[in-house]
Amino acid sequence: MTSPRTTLGTMGSPVLRTDDAFLAQIVEEETPRHRAYRFTLAVTRLAVGWIFVWAFLDKLFGLGHETLSKAAWINGGSPTNGFLAHAPKGPFASFYNSIAGAAWADWLFMAALAGIGIALMLGVTMRIAAASGAALMVLMWSAVLPPENNPFMDYHLIYALVLVVLALTAAGKTLGLGRRWERIPLVTRHGFLK
Repeated sequence: MTSPRTTLGTMGSPVLRTDDAFLAQIVEEETPRHRAYRFTLAVTRLAVGWIFVWAFLDKLFGLGHETLSKAAWINGGSPTNGFLAHAPKGPFASFYNSIAGAAWADWLFMAALAGIGIALMLGVTMRIAAASGAALMVLMWSAVLPPENNPFMDYHLIYALVLVVLALTAAGKTLGLGRRWERIPLVTRHGFLK
């Protein structure tokens, strides 16, 4: 006899059911604790997504929080010059200094901020967004080695770990478009797009 979560496939082997009726059954059986986990992860996803979107908007328009209007990208400023020219220290400082203000670095950095932030906010391409965001965070961490208040750990590494957790827990399916996104045939065929 099979559990309610499986059906018999060819040759009598159990097959995991993922149809809508089964998913509805899981939601009905969901405990308050699991619901709290789902929504906490979704809110965390939205918060981290907003961090990336805000950084993009502030650097693009110079909203005055971290980037002054005169240093905005649309006003000819460089999104990478300020940090990469002055903040790096440690073993990779000369590398980061050498790419500060380079047009390709500005475009790549801004595209990463926008793409990661939008994907997280929408709950789509979570695997790509998490991998890209974690890589960006590790690069930013490596620019300021050792961190100011700890021998090796700082918030960049914590954000990288949070991004991995968000991807592993399918956090885009709650308060996001993740469920719909994963039904698109191209995404179904290519799991890395989930």
